[in-house]
Amino acid sequence: MIEWPKSNDAIGTVNRGNPAESGLCTLCRADCKGRCETWLSSLKGRKILYPRDFGIVTAGSSNTCHVGLSYNSLRIQGYNYGAYGLPNGLSNSPDDCIFPNVNIETEFGNEVKTKCRIPIMTGALGSTFIAAKYWDSFAIGAALIGIPIVVGENVVGVDREAVIKDGKVVKAPELDRRIETYLRYFDGYGAIIVQMNVEDTRNGVAEYVINKYGEKVIIELKWGQGAKDIGGEIQVDSLGYALFLKDRGYVVDPDPTKPEVQKAFENGALKAFARHSRLGYTDLSSPEAVRENFMESVAYLRSIGYKRISLKTGSYGMEALAMAIKFASDAGLDLLTVDGSGGGTGMSPWNMMETWGVPSILLHSKTYEYASILASRGERVVDIAFAGGLAREDHIFKALALGAPFTKLVCMGRAVMIPGFVGSNIEGVLRPERRKVVNGNWDDLAPAVKELGSTPEEIFAGYYDVQKKVGEDEMKNIPFGAIAIWTLADKLAAGLQQLMAGARKFSLPEISRKDLFSGNRETEKETGIPFITDVLDEQAKNILNTDYKVYSQKKGAL
Repeated sequence: MIEWPKSNDAIGTVNRGNPAESGLCTLCRADCKGRCETWLSSLKGRKILYPRDFGIVTAGSSNTCHVGLSYNSLRIQGYNYGAYGLPNGLSNSPDDCIFPNVNIETEFGNEVKTKCRIPIMTGALGSTFIAAKYWDSFAIGAALIGIPIVVGENVVGVDREAVIKDGKVVKAPELDRRIETYLRYFDGYGAIIVQMNVEDTRNGVAEYVINKYGEKVIIELKWGQGAKDIGGEIQVDSLGYALFLKDRGYVVDPDPTKPEVQKAFENGALKAFARHSRLGYTDLSSPEAVRENFMESVAYLRSIGYKRISLKTGSYGMEALAMAIKFASDAGLDLLTVDGSGGGTGMSPWNMMETWGVPSILLHSKTYEYASILASRGERVVDIAFAGGLAREDHIFKALALGAPFTKLVCMGRAVMIPGFVGSNIEGVLRPERRKVVNGNWDDLAPAVKELGSTPEEIFAGYYDVQKKVGEDEMKNIPFGAIAIWTLADKLAAGLQQLMAGARKFSLPEISRKDLFSGNRETEKETGIPFITDVLDEQAKNILNTDYKVYSQKKGAL
């Protein structure tokens, strides 16, 4: 098993816990006082792109990421001539070919195109309580940046204030809050996506959303996710709430209606219950049956008014992956998110997370292969987002390149949540009257924050950028968590622009698999990306074997 380094002396970051492939701790805490790369980037922004203490240091790369098979065993190409995909109005002059001029806007969709300022989206933030607690930061931050955010499964089902009559939702305060918070700052870039599982479908979530919000919302069908291969879970520590969820039709473990379970809870032997969602397609037994059911579901959603529909699939095997790509393409869906093992969760059985499913790099490599088969047949391939343990700007570049030209977005779950936590904790200290509102966890600023200052203007590198966008008067309504998300996104955007400029690609459609090479032979075999020294090796030897004196003479004669 690969052990990722816990600290990076060059940029001054340290992980509190054991880091995963993403660079995030395997267990990310909302009350963490720092200072992993994503945590610190939420405050310092693009400054974290560079080694610290300029002027008194030199820095050298450790290049320790080439062991085993992961996104970190891919490397990014750079070129020493040329410029491709320059935005309109720019020339190939060195004055125009600068990284701030790289266009990282993207779009996805079939008949209706959804524009995004940065090629990232959030993971599904559903019924886990941490999503509800920090939603204002997540949603406002995403809307200001101009990226899609996903309302995950079960939000209606777990809402005690939601009213369900005759099996269908007629009132959904928490879902309304989530949608309306995002739309308040939506400016035409990004999207609000509402995800549905078995229970959501039964409860009529799709009908409720289309009737109230119309074309403003994208509806998403869910097949699975990378963190687990069963339905979603949450944990509740109230017997009354457990009984409520049982009555709502959920699987609750252990069963709170049993007298012996109630007695164990009352006496403290049992302290919590787990609520589970159901598996989909359990009554089907073939790809053909799944396709028929899926196409019927899509047709129904279109019949009630949805013009934009997406699908989220998990890290099942190759058959399920092929089904997702083929069926989503046949149905004319707008987006397919392919989530590999390594993806995050609010609550999943831990050993299930560790041992089930297809790791992201393998799943994503096969996604490209299968999508290419459809494209070679002249079929339209659904636009794709890659997810599963991706957190940094190099991950964004690699994922887009690995799946090019089919990948339009990179889905980031925990990485985009971290700044929401950090900002909320800071706001809870600096604005004590709002501590409970923003769910701040600190009594005092963390040492890494005190190094930057004692006011939000000093602490957040992106503070005045947000103020410029919303206006000075509106800043009082912007959670610090949203400012932190903006600050992290600015770092990711600048880092991506720099990597693209180095590859001489000045717009996202120009990125291709040729912009990657594999750091070891195993990665080459599994991804189809050639090994480092094999890339352009033939062209290199042609240069060495060319007599340039003769070439120059012939050129002069012409």
